[in-house]
Amino acid sequence: MRKIASLAAAVSLATLCAPATARNFTPEDLVQLNRLGGSAVTADGGMLAFAMQETDLEADSRSGDLWLLDLREPGSAPERWRAAPDSDESSPAFSADGSHLYFLSDRSGSSQVWRAPMGEGEAVQVTDVGADIAGYSIAPGGERIAIWFAEDASCEAVSCADNEEAEYEGSGRSYDAIMVRHWASWNDSTQSRLATFALADGIATGEGTVVSRPLNGHTPTRPFGGAEQIAWHPSGASIFFILREGGAAEALSTDLDIYRAPADGSGPPELLTGENAAYDNLPTPSPDGRFLAYVAMERPGYESDRRVLHLRDLITGETRALTESWDRSIGGIAWSTDLQAIYLTAQDNLDTALFRYMLSEGRIERVSGAGSIGSILPQADGSVLVAMASALAPSDLYRIDADGTMAQLTNVNGATFDAVDMPSREEFSFEGSDGETVYGQIFRPAGVAEGVRLPVAYFVHGGPQGSFSNSWSYRWNPAAMASQGYAVVTVDFHGSTGYGQVFTDSINNDWGGKPLRDLQLGLDAVLEANDWMDGERVCALGASYGGYMMNWIAGNWPDRFDCLVNHAGIFDLRPFYYATEELWFPEWDFGGPYYDREDAYERWNPVHHVENWETPMLVIHGELDFRIPYSQSLAAFTALQRQGIVSELLIFPDENHWINGPRNSLQWHRTVYDWVARWTDETADGGE
Repeated sequence: MRKIASLAAAVSLATLCAPATARNFTPEDLVQLNRLGGSAVTADGGMLAFAMQETDLEADSRSGDLWLLDLREPGSAPERWRAAPDSDESSPAFSADGSHLYFLSDRSGSSQVWRAPMGEGEAVQVTDVGADIAGYSIAPGGERIAIWFAEDASCEAVSCADNEEAEYEGSGRSYDAIMVRHWASWNDSTQSRLATFALADGIATGEGTVVSRPLNGHTPTRPFGGAEQIAWHPSGASIFFILREGGAAEALSTDLDIYRAPADGSGPPELLTGENAAYDNLPTPSPDGRFLAYVAMERPGYESDRRVLHLRDLITGETRALTESWDRSIGGIAWSTDLQAIYLTAQDNLDTALFRYMLSEGRIERVSGAGSIGSILPQADGSVLVAMASALAPSDLYRIDADGTMAQLTNVNGATFDAVDMPSREEFSFEGSDGETVYGQIFRPAGVAEGVRLPVAYFVHGGPQGSFSNSWSYRWNPAAMASQGYAVVTVDFHGSTGYGQVFTDSINNDWGGKPLRDLQLGLDAVLEANDWMDGERVCALGASYGGYMMNWIAGNWPDRFDCLVNHAGIFDLRPFYYATEELWFPEWDFGGPYYDREDAYERWNPVHHVENWETPMLVIHGELDFRIPYSQSLAAFTALQRQGIVSELLIFPDENHWINGPRNSLQWHRTVYDWVARWTDETADGGE
């Protein structure tokens, strides 16, 4: 019999697991954690600047300031730098000589580039364009600045002022090609464009030039492309950028390409990767300007294909793949300052590790230990400054020496974590589908009393080509869930990333097959090996593909769980296909468009198993979700309610596929925790 408990019961359960000397990590803690942003270091490696967001829960907002850390003084602490009331600062970058710091700020009423001297003197505005600047990059010699922003595609200048006198013709939007909306916004007449200006005494001068013109497409790419897609040639004479061609084919294409353009706009952009119809990204020129390193995929239309390191000779044009025989997918690259190596980040099982590719030997060696590495800043002394997170801590900055020794440089949430006892984490493996080894994680609350058996929260990751890796999440956080008094279990089922491309590919055309079997075998294995877990009190939770799996479990494993939490899950694959935006995703995973592959889609369609549903389900969605439209959750809720199954629907009108707002995030966590507690507390009466 399923059980009901109040929120108070859930709190008492968590208290049972907590030592008297500390408190549990709460959703309020999670939502209000400081969030590390971009960082920069002076050329001599002496001064580090970074951005950090802080949360005002009462105002339901986050704001950013810049911080400085003197790396020349051991034990020095970061100091807030030139904070301006009621403005947001981000994206620090030092001038070549280290005398000034550039940054983005909205203190003038729009997002523009500013700079200020490291010593005395006022901050001055560097750019003044009509659009909000999304990002910028200073040329290595400091003679030019590149900026990127959204602008009306018909604007012939660099940026155009809004035409407030334009005749109002109604609110309708007209389209003649698909991709009419993307991620969380309807496509308007704007394009993300890249422009450069000359700098005179650090200030942008002249009319500037749009170097991405006359190409039809966004640079950086929408919605998530940023500074990693823009790179100056060390000479400052040209700039590299990424663009995917717009138009009718955009919804079907993963063909990101690398272009090179004269920095002053004196010539058109040159396409460097036209021979590859698949993905090319992360243009990274060598410090001497001779080579361009980048990553490329092989298969057009497949967004989860392996990203292989390539090297292009910028004089001869010769290009070769360097990591073709290494079965890992590269997420970040950076040159060592001595040109002897290229640093790489790649998911390796549950970690995202730092690797070093030795160019003379073609040898790859892992540099970092457990955790997930983000940004990479190689230093002249052979060390690397990185951002690193784990499943038990959000990002901080670290220095990794050439011998692998790691030193923590920042502790932006030290006060919070000093006051709480975080859960413990361990990894496990088992024999999954087809006899292959599958990996997972277990999170156990701190201070669990001897003999106490805990209910289980079974997290299912999205993607589907994804992972609940050893990294931090502000939306689906196993440690935060465990802190409420649960054994939290994650499984990287077939289709997960970090275990080689064949394993990742294995989910294609098999959404409800091997992954479900892995989840079944994984839960059996972990319960058998951990008698402190109560296998009679188990809820499953997932988002995106994980939400799809909740709907699939409801119809194909209906008698196992006490409750389900379905966030933004696919309920019916036919309307999903015809309403989603990035069509390359379903067409690759199911082998083509719905009308040509109906049997493939319908084989794994949850809607066909609704009559088997019986498990109470919480359904959550954001109205601005265009990846999986919220009508999918409305349909699932209708199916539940029509059959008399206990269910709740939580809709956020101002959120997309993710729940990002501080108060919305807090509401999300409280609702999910309350729902799981309701069905897993062993002391309450049944509520069906």
